[in-house]
Amino acid sequence: MACLKQQLYNNFMNNLIVLNQNDNVGVSQFIIPEKTKIVGQDISTVNPIPFGHKVCLKSINKGDPIIKYDQIIGFASKDIQAGEHVHSHNLEFRDFKRDFNVTDKKNIIEEKADTFFNGILRDNGDVATRNYIGIVSTVNCSATVTKMIVEKIKYSNILKDYPNIDGIVPITHSTGCGMNTVSEGMQIFQRTIDGFKNHPNFSHVFVIGLGCECAQVSLFDESLKKHNRIHFLTIQDEGGTKKIVEKVLSQIKDLLNEANDVKRTAQPVNHLTLALQCGGSDGYSGITANPALGIAADLLVKKGGSSILSETPEIYGAEHLLINRANSQETADKLLKRIEWWKHYTSINDSTMDNNPAPGNKRGGLTTILEKSLGAVAKGGNSILQDVLNYAEPLKHKGFNFMDSPGYDPVSVTGQVASGANVICFTTGRGSCFGCKPVPSLKLSTNTTMYEKMSEDMDINCGTIADGKEKIEDVGQKIFELVVNTASGNKSKSEINGYGDEEFNPWQVGVVM
Repeated sequence: MACLKQQLYNNFMNNLIVLNQNDNVGVSQFIIPEKTKIVGQDISTVNPIPFGHKVCLKSINKGDPIIKYDQIIGFASKDIQAGEHVHSHNLEFRDFKRDFNVTDKKNIIEEKADTFFNGILRDNGDVATRNYIGIVSTVNCSATVTKMIVEKIKYSNILKDYPNIDGIVPITHSTGCGMNTVSEGMQIFQRTIDGFKNHPNFSHVFVIGLGCECAQVSLFDESLKKHNRIHFLTIQDEGGTKKIVEKVLSQIKDLLNEANDVKRTAQPVNHLTLALQCGGSDGYSGITANPALGIAADLLVKKGGSSILSETPEIYGAEHLLINRANSQETADKLLKRIEWWKHYTSINDSTMDNNPAPGNKRGGLTTILEKSLGAVAKGGNSILQDVLNYAEPLKHKGFNFMDSPGYDPVSVTGQVASGANVICFTTGRGSCFGCKPVPSLKLSTNTTMYEKMSEDMDINCGTIADGKEKIEDVGQKIFELVVNTASGNKSKSEINGYGDEEFNPWQVGVVM
């Protein structure tokens, strides 16, 4: 994806960032008043340009493409003069043909494991980055019991005597019944629950159902278990709410010594799988944090680790950049098939693929899904695309992978964790606050203004790139080192703030009966 390596053409031009010499728009570095001279360009602003928004560099005729990143982000809906603010009022989405070029490729991976983190080696060979106890609901009807158990453990303060246990996590949701038991929706739900119950970041897991739901506990009991530390119970079989709560509490107390009996040891980073996310994006996301995260992801892949990019509606319009990196035509076809599925899905639900960006994205300077997607794919770096996974499908191939999911962040991250991610990096330009236990989540700010306003929620400020203080490569290295340190047990800001108990949100597809 050479076009998105961000050479930051013309050294930001002081008050404007121009990403490529072929671009006909630049991005403002701050609020630019009307009639302000653009440094390095023989133009002045026609109207005020908000922070992170686009300004026209040369006259664009109605119907002509608007170019950013040396890529088409949309088309002029009217004539636009040089110096004019470019946004929803004069830039429109339009689909167009993209060029694909698939050739067989191989990843270049270092043979020697020379980078390590302090991980928790499980009996089955999996490596954990955290050590939680999980209480998993199979259906919304058991969510209250699940939360009761977790609250009683927390309020008892019993875990203070077990310093190697990171906490107890409720995995609750609003589904599990009223669904066809052989449907795609049920398959997705089963994969998601399976992925969490088997996640190495849980030392022990209690899977709790009601007893009469579609998502029967037996469905998960019979599916593949990676370890024998999983317990299955139903409220009806145990005699009701109070009895099951008392039973699970007793069982948890009996296993605390075992759960606490872990130690961190040096493990090669090829055991790390990094979930790549962005939310609350702005005009700087594709300029600073996303490409810097892409460099960090490439560093991990080069050392034998894995990364998972997701959010299919938010790569639409930039899919050619991923397809051109696919390791085979088969992998490319998988991605194209998911894109076509989403086109159909949106059309039958009276929506369009340009339903995104969200209002906050637009206030931050993003206008079309094409523009948002071109910035979003930068999170994936430049590594070869090894595979395209269905939602919550277990990771099969080391290296860079794509997982199909909606663009809604909690749903997307839930799928990535179910697929095996054990660290999350989440870029944001508007200030998204997020956690997803049992996996640590790092927040990467795209701009300095937001970082300074919300520093207690942000782990790294990537806005220094736009400020001209740091290079993208240097920030990418910092992110990689932070990922390693976080995987070793250092707490992220979201963990310190207590996020992660409410964000489990499996993708609900299909008819609710």
